Amino acid sequence: MSSPSAHVLLLENIHRSAYAAFEDAGVEVHARATGLNEEALINALASIPGDAPLMVGIRSKTHVTERVLDAVPRLHAIGAFCIGTDQISLSGARDRGVVVFNAPFSNTRSVAELMIGEIIMLARHVFMRSAACHRGEWRKSAKGSHEVRGKTLGIVGYGHIGSQLSVLAEALGMHVIFYDIVNKLPLGNARACGSLDELLAASDFVSLHVPDTSLTRGMMGAAELAKMRRGASLLNASRGLVVDVDALRAALDEGRLSGAAIDVYPKEPKGEGQSFESVLRGCERAILTPHIGGSTEEAQANIGREVSIALAGYLRAGVTVGAKNLPQVDAPDWDGGCRISNIHRNVPGVLSAINNVVSGSGINVAGQHLATMESVGVLIVDLCIPRDDPRARGLRAAIAELSTSLRTRLL
Repeated sequence: MSSPSAHVLLLENIHRSAYAAFEDAGVEVHARATGLNEEALINALASIPGDAPLMVGIRSKTHVTERVLDAVPRLHAIGAFCIGTDQISLSGARDRGVVVFNAPFSNTRSVAELMIGEIIMLARHVFMRSAACHRGEWRKSAKGSHEVRGKTLGIVGYGHIGSQLSVLAEALGMHVIFYDIVNKLPLGNARACGSLDELLAASDFVSLHVPDTSLTRGMMGAAELAKMRRGASLLNASRGLVVDVDALRAALDEGRLSGAAIDVYPKEPKGEGQSFESVLRGCERAILTPHIGGSTEEAQANIGREVSIALAGYLRAGVTVGAKNLPQVDAPDWDGGCRISNIHRNVPGVLSAINNVVSGSGINVAGQHLATMESVGVLIVDLCIPRDDPRARGLRAAIAELSTSLRTRLL
């Protein structure tokens, strides 16, 4: 049996659709159902035998920290099989020449559909009435129930999910407004707001779709909740730290807000079977779901394919299109010889130094592809000699020895 071209450790029940791309690339898959803490992740990666490159695939529960990156120098790539990447030290990975891919598009439809369903459930108080039926109570009344047609949905964060939610909401006859710190082109009849306060005051439903950053943590606190329309509802399928859940519980208990639909929390269990604790438990006005916004078979299959294909493409050809932390370099397959991929510090003179080494080797170059961003650059060099030619290995070693090189591979 031939040695694998690389190993990948897949955690947190990543969909089987990811396996095909790895198998085609000769990557040996190691899988575990749960997330791992920092120490356990280091041990798991270190236990994989051989010297072939390592990759790791995670979702939201596993964190790849700078300590992990330092402890596992064989780690070449990280796949976030989800939208968010705040569980990964992006700058730390970039500084060490480790590429990070995620899936910014694959589960957008699933999250948007869940939000539409919950908007309707909130408007009709379905969960409250369902719980009453389970208790043997018959709450047949139109009081407090509304159609969503004609109501205003305020979307905070008009990215991939927010914009798709916008389209679906308009199809139901809703008015859509949105607020984003970046200028975005409105879809359909959606209208941009000049401030978060403007959106909160005008919305019957406020849906949050923002990343976890220093700007968004705690952005919906008691003061912001007080600025929402009386009787409005809040939905959060972004990150748990965005909303002050204590303030939200108070607003729900006092009746200032009609309802809430929450899918993410400041503290979440590591996996099934662990206890879920939240101040929102027991509040009949709140729909609570266990971080399932993107948890559909379709979304997970799409994510598995998207990220695994990106990782396999990087491993095989050095392509970084879709990378979260490195410059975007694309290059057609080169069948006339071999390829060297070099990730380096973005400093003056680095390309000249590499070209001097290549020139001194006497090897004919078929093409180069270069891109830079911030402190790092990615260079692909196609060579007109076979991969098993000793000169190819010597050239790779010589480029790797340059003080500016972070990661150099012979492909």
